[in-house]
Amino acid sequence: RDCMSLPDGTYDALVVDTTTHEDGSVAVDLTIVAGAAKGDVVTLRTANLAGDPLDLLGVPATITVAGGRPSVRFEP
Repeated sequence: RDCMSLPDGTYDALVVDTTTHEDGSVAVDLTIVAGAAKGDVVTLRTANLAGDPLDLLGVPATITVAGGRPSVRFEP
């Protein structure tokens, strides 16, 4: 599912995969774990990820969509 198609709101998620692209950007696949979108897998892509993307596997996250724009916060 395209993350941009999620309605505005907050979603609990879990990182299930990461992919590093040739341009250095990283795609992070997250599955939503609660609510109406439970089970949906969304992908967010960023060029500003610090650290090894593989360290994110299995990490809980919160996706926030506001004005149709998604952001993600990874839990420590």
